[in-house]
Amino acid sequence: MIDEPLSVRGVGDAVRNLSGTMTTAYKCAQGESSNPVVEDASYSSRDMSNEGASRLRVLLVEDDLDDVDLVLLSLRKDGFDVISDVALTADEFTSRIQTNKYDIILADYNLPQWRGTEALDILCRENVDVPLIVVTGFLSEEKAMLCIRQGAVDCVLKHHIARLPASVRRAVEERKVREQRRRFQTELARKVAELARSNAELEQFAYVASHDLQEPLRMIANYTQLLGERYRGRLDEQADKYIHYAVDGAVRMQALIQDLLRLSRVGSGQTKLIVTECEKVVEQALKNLQAMVEESAAVVHWNDLPVVMADPLQLTQVFQNLIANSLKFHGPSPIIHIAAEQKVKEWIISVSDNGIGIPIDRRQDVFVIFRRLHTRSEYSGNGIGLAICKKIIERHGGRLWIEDQPGPGCCFKFTLRAEQLPNTDPEAWE
Repeated sequence: MIDEPLSVRGVGDAVRNLSGTMTTAYKCAQGESSNPVVEDASYSSRDMSNEGASRLRVLLVEDDLDDVDLVLLSLRKDGFDVISDVALTADEFTSRIQTNKYDIILADYNLPQWRGTEALDILCRENVDVPLIVVTGFLSEEKAMLCIRQGAVDCVLKHHIARLPASVRRAVEERKVREQRRRFQTELARKVAELARSNAELEQFAYVASHDLQEPLRMIANYTQLLGERYRGRLDEQADKYIHYAVDGAVRMQALIQDLLRLSRVGSGQTKLIVTECEKVVEQALKNLQAMVEESAAVVHWNDLPVVMADPLQLTQVFQNLIANSLKFHGPSPIIHIAAEQKVKEWIISVSDNGIGIPIDRRQDVFVIFRRLHTRSEYSGNGIGLAICKKIIERHGGRLWIEDQPGPGCCFKFTLRAEQLPNTDPEAWE
């Protein structure tokens, strides 16, 4: 049955007012919906700035040979070098798209055996991304809107066939843009996968290399220490000095490898997030640092620390490293304050002190592995603790930085996501 015809002006107005836009992507092939985009009456194929003939492979779903000639003539008059095929049935259409590549499909709405818009279902089933334009003589506004919703990029009345070349050009250009975007996305995904694999290999190498170096270094350290104990005073003063250098170097290398192992363990495996009470984490960190706290006579206080989703062992390491940093670089009467502030979607936790502070131009350096601001004779350590903290916080989806504060000292801040917490697990800390 043929729908009641609208006037030429009525159909043109109906199509141009379809949601204000026409779909720029074939929705099934892309797996996403998009709003239709309708061309302006003032839009002309000359706006595409194509010079010379544009090669165009067209599949027509049409049973009237006169209408086929009308469509092809309109395209050729506008500068297209057209290569065309015609499909009369659904089976023939399926066979065509399986064996040939087309730039555009032009489908009549009513055919003797099927409707041209059924081609959209076939394109979806075959996972073929080719834009389809409905080219018909009569179409109600309701039917035109249905065609757009199903995935047609435009509806052109044969009475307004002059609109067709511009609509075709735009559909072809938009398809090129989609294909280019898909290529970029595929290449980006490949590079991300390569980067992840490379990082995993580097972390595995660091762990294996550090682990395998442990035993020979242990032997070197033990035997040089034994050599120093047995022969101290029996050799000359220069020999004692050389033995001391050898022992000291072996011990420092062992400490360095232990730090590398700790860093590689942070990056290996998944971070298990459970309900974690920050106050318990701080208490555990202070127990681990009890000797340093007592030696420096430091005062550490905190209030109203949050409950978050985190890995409690890794979060303990963060607090322990930050507090240890404050204890190491303390001034007279050291005071360390730990606080928390909730923003919209995150907690901002701060660890501040009244120590010697960090120069503004060196603040980024402290997070770089093995980057030291002081000599070993001034302060001990390998310059890896803050790099571990940064890596842990980033694996929790947060960030770590140094912020200005009034007076002397340093203020480290880091963020943790503020999430709705499940019921607290009483065994989480066992």
